[in-house]
Amino acid sequence: MSARDPAMEAATAQITPAPPSAPAPKAGAGWGSGGLSSEAARLRRRFPTVADLAAQARRRTPRFAYDFVAGGVGDDHGLARNRQALDAVQIVPRYGIDLRGVSTETTLFGRGYALPVGVAPMGLAGLLWPDADEAIAAAAQRARIPYVMSTVANSSIERIARIAPDVFWYQLYSVPENDHAVSLDLIRRAQAAGAHALVLTMDVPVRSKRVRDVRNGLVVPFRPTLRTAWDVARAPLWALAMLRRGQPRFRNFEPYLGPEASTGDLAGFVYQKMTGPLTWESVARFRDAWRGPLVVKGILHPDDADKAVSLGADGILVSNHGGRQFDAAPAAIDALPPIEERVRGRATVLVDGAMVSGLDLLRARKRGAAAAFAGRAFLMAYAAAGADGLDHVVRLFTEEFRTALIQSGTPFHDPVS
Repeated sequence: MSARDPAMEAATAQITPAPPSAPAPKAGAGWGSGGLSSEAARLRRRFPTVADLAAQARRRTPRFAYDFVAGGVGDDHGLARNRQALDAVQIVPRYGIDLRGVSTETTLFGRGYALPVGVAPMGLAGLLWPDADEAIAAAAQRARIPYVMSTVANSSIERIARIAPDVFWYQLYSVPENDHAVSLDLIRRAQAAGAHALVLTMDVPVRSKRVRDVRNGLVVPFRPTLRTAWDVARAPLWALAMLRRGQPRFRNFEPYLGPEASTGDLAGFVYQKMTGPLTWESVARFRDAWRGPLVVKGILHPDDADKAVSLGADGILVSNHGGRQFDAAPAAIDALPPIEERVRGRATVLVDGAMVSGLDLLRARKRGAAAAFAGRAFLMAYAAAGADGLDHVVRLFTEEFRTALIQSGTPFHDPVS
């Protein structure tokens, strides 16, 4: 997707006042975006921020589905800390610089992308809205931004690779049973499908209690109770979509259980087998098995970043799992600078956690990240407005990032990666 927004250009173009005798201006002329009638302009008025998209997603989906995506772990302190820390990052602007022609293009691991934002891996995204993984992957392909597929997505490696061949990255949760036979085969499949990077997630050594899910009685496959049935009844479009598409399945594991495996069989396999820490020994082994850029995700300590690079990691994704694993963990944006300083020149540093605007992308860049990754922003956009919502949220990031660059007087120098 181009970094330029035609709707915004039309809205901000200089308009010459018409003389008194001139005919009435056509619809869409004038100052501001109120008169523009394109679909992009309509979405911009209705959903000017990611928060507006999230509010619409909340109205359209059952509470247990929304809470699964929006919630964190424990008392949600880590979730709040990510947002508070980003808001605390101040940027002193420099003026007198003409950056109107600034480009938002960037390069990661030798590949060009349209914007320094990517889609973070999201497990069970199809619970919020069916076919979310495939729709978001297709939007990332249109936009030319990285799409990181989760091991526990509701589509398969091979299908996502066909949908998003130019931007496909793969995230791995390890399956340690049987000497990592499944883990290594998932890596093999990602390599064969053409994934451009492998992302190893370190920060799930044990399952953590997500209080909202416990209160809502969330279980896969979905088993309705009186409470959840009422939630579903209040979200009729979600219910119809789910009836048409069926309950979300962990399709990456279908080859290991056979074609007759039920949704419950797949969920049980994930729950029982995808457990335990990803050790440094396993990182070294997976590095040997993977030919291409390797990113280690979930790092918050400089020593851990140093260890990952010593084992051959090409990138570090600084993350506290979106506040979904350890409620006492620091905000990712606060952990970023010392990690970037430690591995500078040896690895590309990335970050995620509460990224909802182009200004957040600039904050991440100023703290030392080559790019930032967002998850909830894209998933909420899809639940709120479908594929149009996904294209819209990309336009928001693009417009806001370009505005932040110009307003702050920050030339966009592409990092070495």
